[in-house]
Amino acid sequence: MSYKSLLDNDFYKFTMQYAAVKLYPDTQAKYEFINRGKHEFPEGFAEVLQKRIQEMSHLALTREEKSYLKIMCPYLNSAYLDFLQGYRYDPSEVEIEQNGSDISVKIQGYWYRTILWEVPILSLISELYYELTNQQRDSDQKVVETIRKKAESYQELGVKVAEFGTRRRHSYAVHQLVVKALKDFGGSSYVGTSNVHFAMETGVKPIGTHAHEWFMYHGARFGFKVANGVSLDRWVNVYHGDLGIALTDTYTTDVFFTQFNKKLAKLFDGVRHDSGDPIEFAEKTIDHYKKLGIDPMHKTIIFSDGLNLDKVKIIAEATKGKIGVSFGIGTNLTNDVGLKPMNIVLKLISIAEPDIPWTNVVKLSDEK
Repeated sequence: MSYKSLLDNDFYKFTMQYAAVKLYPDTQAKYEFINRGKHEFPEGFAEVLQKRIQEMSHLALTREEKSYLKIMCPYLNSAYLDFLQGYRYDPSEVEIEQNGSDISVKIQGYWYRTILWEVPILSLISELYYELTNQQRDSDQKVVETIRKKAESYQELGVKVAEFGTRRRHSYAVHQLVVKALKDFGGSSYVGTSNVHFAMETGVKPIGTHAHEWFMYHGARFGFKVANGVSLDRWVNVYHGDLGIALTDTYTTDVFFTQFNKKLAKLFDGVRHDSGDPIEFAEKTIDHYKKLGIDPMHKTIIFSDGLNLDKVKIIAEATKGKIGVSFGIGTNLTNDVGLKPMNIVLKLISIAEPDIPWTNVVKLSDEK
């Protein structure tokens, strides 16, 4: 299946692209695919993937999509929306090779351009893998029933849930079923999706701020000791208080909190947890806000690390009445179809500036 929309991507890719266009138009970036799950790809996989990526060069922002972004995201200025309307994916930025059952995917070019590739390529790899290995998923009816049960359970728990599952979805078709079912059965519990195309299609809010690569870039460019503080300061300079959820674990949360000072803690609405023990993280966050004289109940933690219903229950109970919480759930929503989900990532690995040679980036999460 060919890619249908330029907006079929995670929202934070566009928000980071906007910031890169404004602040770092001359930065070059390299990305690499990492097959964490050691999946074996069938013969000819790279060829089919190359063809699908080639087809993406025809995608363009439609007039309706541009109007939607203008209304939903007033902090994205008109110049950026015009830029996005003229943006086309350039397949020459992507190099794909297959060696036996291994595939290699490398991306290189200007950061503000290449930043949009990661999520679509991962979702294409995932969809093609199931397609070319002839794995049969659950029926549409069963997929919707699975989501209905989950959505109703989240409602009973009284928690806020967003769908974060584009990159490792089973397929576009399953993703479409999932977001529609969440809208139908999620009630006030379902707050939106990270996928801008489906947010527009189903009339919900696109959710997201920034990803690890924002901090990884600043670490490589300005030094790792100041990376968190510089990253957040620059984010505020671009968004002036909008999109105020800070990601904490690019260089471990303990290091993050040494730079998350009172000014930043007041400016940002909350933080996102993406690795390590969630309860331990919640306790550290609550303590940090209290130390700064900030009421944690006025702040939010968004949990987004490999969540399912059981984990959400445990976290919700542990944090009740202590701090605001919401949950971004990915693969467990968009790839719970009776097959084993893929464990794949595509990461920024290196950056360069006109006056700075290629410099490798670093990510040190809270996983022991």
